Amino acid sequence: MTSTLAEQKNDLPAAAQRALAEAEERRKAADEKIKTMPTELGGRDGPEPVRYGDWEKKGLAIDF
Repeated sequence: MTSTLAEQKNDLPAAAQRALAEAEERRKAADEKIKTMPTELGGRDGPEPVRYGDWEKKGLAIDF
């Protein structure tokens, strides 16, 4: 009754399979881009504050 991910992909229409393949290529390209970027010196720890909508510094939180 359980099917593998490969079997589920084969059940999809061709357009959906192409979209999944393109998304996988974009993810790989993004991962490669991240690997080639230099590391930030003196940057903030944790997730990117601009991406998540708030910034905290010395106990003060600012919401964008």
